[in-house]
Parts: sequence; C-alpha cells; structure tokens
Amino acid sequence: MSSVISFRETAKVYRSSHLGRTTKKIGLIDFSLDVEKGEAFGLLGLNGSGKTTTFKLALGLLTPDSGTVKVFDLSPKTRSFYSRIGYVPELPYFHSFLTVKACLKFYAKLSGLSQGDISANLERVLWETGLVAHQNKRISELSKGLSQRVALAQATIHNPDLLILDEPMSGLDPLAIRDLRDYLSRLLEDGKTIFISSHSIFEIEKLCHRVGVLKEGRLVRVLQRKDWESSSGGLESRFADIIQNDPASKALLKNSIQ
Repeated sequence: MSSVISFRETAKVYRSSHLGRTTKKIGLIDFSLDVEKGEAFGLLGLNGSGKTTTFKLALGLLTPDSGTVKVFDLSPKTRSFYSRIGYVPELPYFHSFLTVKACLKFYAKLSGLSQGDISANLERVLWETGLVAHQNKRISELSKGLSQRVALAQATIHNPDLLILDEPMSGLDPLAIRDLRDYLSRLLEDGKTIFISSHSIFEIEKLCHRVGVLKEGRLVRVLQRKDWESSSGGLESRFADIIQNDPASKALLKNSIQ
C-alpha cells in the first residue's frame, strides 16, 4: 500500500498571551503516522487529546511548529490537494437560508465541478445520504441529524479520494448511524481512504482497519483490527486499558515544549 497521509515527527503547540504572560498548550507532539490508501483509520482519545488538531494539520488549516505533514505526497493548501479531499468538521455550519439542494450546489461549485457533473453528483449524494425527501427544506428547518447528513453530502459530492471526518456520528439516531456506516463501507469498497474520529467506539470498531490512540497530544498506540478482535472486551476494553495504564510522563511533555 502507499501512504495517503504522512506525518513525520509533527508537533503543534498553542500559545496565548494575557497580561504579558504566555500560556502553552500541547496540540500534538512527536506525531508520526501513515494512513494507507484504501483503509479506514480511526483516531480515539479523550477530549483535548489532539484529534481535531491532527485533522486540521492534515487539511492545512494549521501549520506545524516542527516536523512535516504530507497528503497525496503534497503539502497542504495546494489547489490539487483540496480537490481530492472531503471534510466533515466536528461542528459543521451552513448558511441557514439556503435549501439543502442549493447548499450542496454551492459546495459542488467550490469543488470545481462542471455544471453537468454537479447535476449528476447532486442526485447521487442526495440518494446516498438519505436527503432526497429533504432537498427543498431550508437548512434552518433541519434537525441535528439531518444537518450531519448535509455535512457528509457536501464532503462527498465531488467524489474525493480521501475523507476526513471529525465526529461525523454526533447527533445521529441509531438508524442514521447505521446508514452512515453502510455508506462509508461502500466508499471503502470503491477504494476511498477514510480518516475518522468518533466517541462511538463501537462504530469505529466496526468500520476501521486500524486505530490510533491519542493521549495528551501523543500517539501512544496503533492497533490492528486483530488486536481488538482477539480481546474479550473488544476495542473499548483495549482503549480504556491504554488510556488508564499508559505511563506517559507529564514532566517529559512539559520539557519538550520549553
């Protein structure tokens, strides 16, 4: 396999100043990882562990303080880079006055699709994400779950090679989660690559080939599917054990950013 995403000793520290005092907070530290073509790679970690920072670095929304980030062997922010990626943020936002159909057309144009491709792709994603019956509703009329479906539709309308999904199951009911899982599984069958985080360990367990566990900005373990399938408690048990028993030293983390 070839790497779609490659991090090498990547670090990101957030700095803020107030009344002459600078505060530092670790985003990521010494982060190295390859996400391979055609796989679903999941990121697990407690709140503040660095999952969203990882995604923003991969998208070029943040610049690393040290180390490198490559996607499709390109540095983020190039035009060809963005045309091959779909992204669902943790808290998606759309213009409330637009209809679902108009919103998706807008994002299709931003993705560089021709008018002919927009029509065909729009029909496809409306069916695939279960939005056909809601396409003429305004965004302001949608439930949280339907808004999440719009977020997924805008991320896939241009048929990207890579999907980066930050908590895409948030706010979805059980049936919608099942539909999303089935949709992502079909994308994997089509050769797409998925980089995903979720607090729903059960869904990550079903979808992903590998899982990385983040703690305090560090990648402390990468698990293969066989690692949790052989465990009596599954992925949830392995994750809890890693988080609770990892011997990470906070002093080491503090010294590394001074």
